[in-house]
Amino acid sequence: MGKVICIDGPSGSGKSTTARAVAESSDVLFVDSGALYRIVTWLALRAGIDTSDPAAVAAFVPDVKVDFVVKGSRVAYEVDGAEPGDAIRTPEINAHVSPVSAVPEVRAVVTAWLRAMPRLGDIVVEGRDIGSVVYPDSPYRFYLDCDPDERARRRQKEDEGKGFVQTAEQVKASLLARDRIDSTRKTAPLKVPEGAIVIDTTRLSVAQVVARILEASGATQSSSHAAK
Repeated sequence: MGKVICIDGPSGSGKSTTARAVAESSDVLFVDSGALYRIVTWLALRAGIDTSDPAAVAAFVPDVKVDFVVKGSRVAYEVDGAEPGDAIRTPEINAHVSPVSAVPEVRAVVTAWLRAMPRLGDIVVEGRDIGSVVYPDSPYRFYLDCDPDERARRRQKEDEGKGFVQTAEQVKASLLARDRIDSTRKTAPLKVPEGAIVIDTTRLSVAQVVARILEASGATQSSSHAAK
């Protein structure tokens, strides 16, 4: 089984961007745990499941089938032979993913998927319970934090790039609502894993955050990156 670098934190703290950069800078594969919860949510909505009904979601999740394929420096997720793409990044998915991901049966399925990932090689996994629940014994656990206003600014810019227009106030309200749900759910709540290295990314560049993680985790620089 390979090395596991865990990166947790709230929405907009830079988890995904940082984890991707860590993977691109070293010989580890990027694993986006949040995308798996988004895929379950997307498929549930397509199937007409009431996402506010935990029992209905729990009954649905065993039927979800996702294939894991290594593509470059990441583990890609395919449903029926294709990646969902931005279909799982819409405001609608944002509004439904927290209640879906709070369902214990959903977390159990996704956790099992994630725990199987190291068979593909060394990985860097971002999420909300990676260092506290999925890989609590990993020696490489990090928690990214960030000022809410900066998190909202980053998410608004990201959404605009995908064609989703919302005000900064709307984005911030959505982020804080998800924080409340994620931090107070009974199963695997968002929290700082005991012993994790906390990094406040508010005034740090992605490169600075990546450098700290690479140094602390001892990740090997990739030959392609070294040649640049």
